[in-house]
Amino acid sequence: QVHLVESGGGLVQAGDSLRLSCKSSEGTFSNYGLAWFRRPPGEERDLVAVSSTGGSTYYTDSVKGRFTISRDDAKNTLFLQMNSLKPEDTAVYFCAATTLRTRGVVLSVRPYDYWGQGTQVTVSS
Repeated sequence: QVHLVESGGGLVQAGDSLRLSCKSSEGTFSNYGLAWFRRPPGEERDLVAVSSTGGSTYYTDSVKGRFTISRDDAKNTLFLQMNSLKPEDTAVYFCAATTLRTRGVVLSVRPYDYWGQGTQVTVSS
């Protein structure tokens, strides 16, 4: 069982940076594909970035060059470094883990078995 807890959200101004963390006290992170999703106000949940067990990463186009996903499997922690934040990045950010047996990136929502409670990121203009 994996229990994910996000932290690091907050209210910032456009152009600022934030670092989100997602930690689990159970499970072995190296066995899981991990991802960050976000749900903007009034919109559906969207994939932001993925870190696979094989070391691959994926970013949605809108965050490429600004966000970096990384993981510390020894500490069961996933990170999302967000730079040059824009008002359109405002959302609740969720981390998720999948037990799908693949070393590639998992881009669909359905395979993600475990979810955190979310952390709010608000970017003012």
